[in-house]
Amino acid sequence: MILLDTGPLVALFDKSDNYHVACHATLKTLTLPLITTTPVLTEALYLLNFSSKIQDDLLQFITVGGVHLRDLDSGMLKACRELMAKYHDLPMDFADASLVALANAEDIMTIFTLDHKDFRIYRSKKNKPFKLLPHKL
Repeated sequence: MILLDTGPLVALFDKSDNYHVACHATLKTLTLPLITTTPVLTEALYLLNFSSKIQDDLLQFITVGGVHLRDLDSGMLKACRELMAKYHDLPMDFADASLVALANAEDIMTIFTLDHKDFRIYRSKKNKPFKLLPHKL
């Protein structure tokens, strides 16, 4: 399984995004299921609010199973709070915290993100670095 962050999600649907081509190329190489969280989806929809058509395309992509969407229960919210406190100096936003919390809960080590700066700092519950895609930005 691979976690999908906001940046690639926006880039996949916004053809004017500087990373649109790179994210499509990366997506074509992936065979594992993509998973994201409700906070990431919310952030992506906000960033795509310049076009209701593009927002709808993203929602359709999720609806047909292009990405599996995970909600956060109270345990995950607690984990997000703890992570945001731990990384307060960055600071870690709620969407990033939701991905790291989900990664820890389900032992997922690969994250498709454009935010390599922060995700290189974040660590799994086993204190290991995450594998980040795309490999080169």
